[in-house]
Amino acid sequence: MSRSGAFVRQLTFDLPHEESFRRDDFLESPANAQALALVDRWPEWPGRAAMIVGPHGSGKSHLAAIWAERAGARTVSGHALERNDVPAHLATGALVVEDVSPGNIDEAALFHLFNFAREGNAYLLFTASQRIDGAGFQLPDLVSRLRSIPAVTLSPPDDALLSAVLVKLFADRQLAVGEGVIAYLLPRIERSLAGARGVVAELDKVALSRGRAVTKQLAAEILRKE
Repeated sequence: MSRSGAFVRQLTFDLPHEESFRRDDFLESPANAQALALVDRWPEWPGRAAMIVGPHGSGKSHLAAIWAERAGARTVSGHALERNDVPAHLATGALVVEDVSPGNIDEAALFHLFNFAREGNAYLLFTASQRIDGAGFQLPDLVSRLRSIPAVTLSPPDDALLSAVLVKLFADRQLAVGEGVIAYLLPRIERSLAGARGVVAELDKVALSRGRAVTKQLAAEILRKE
């Protein structure tokens, strides 16, 4: 039965979107060049440890994944690090510890990790949302170790990087969008890679549900709701 003047919305599912963390998919810019250079310099790391600092969605995990593939490293979240698991985590001689922050990690386990890595000449890469200078940690020896780690900070994305990220995110979802859509979004979305991911995901969802293309008009409608 037809419904004049109306359209039938397609059923959509919030399926997880697979994101590639390969080296070839990393978009280099002045905002992340220093961090990428750190990864590329491995294994020439003083003290065999390094830290990448930046807000959520800034590219830390992508850089960590590039290094993990190159170094054969395993990856563990800071809150999941446990003392008894340290030998297994370092079985390959390299480890990524994601999201390190005071209160989010077992200090005794982290200190044991440092000692175990030093004994085995293993490499450690940490990611954190803020530079860790020891504030908030209780173990003095751990504070000293954390302060000694060379760290690089990811800068907010510039227009060139943010534009390239938008194009890639749409392409990853097999969405063809015109330059006008990118130009419209660029000055209006949150200035972060996480913001770009969020708006692309929402546009994809709404466009699919309505059975229409992603246009400047649709982008304007979505942004007005935020």
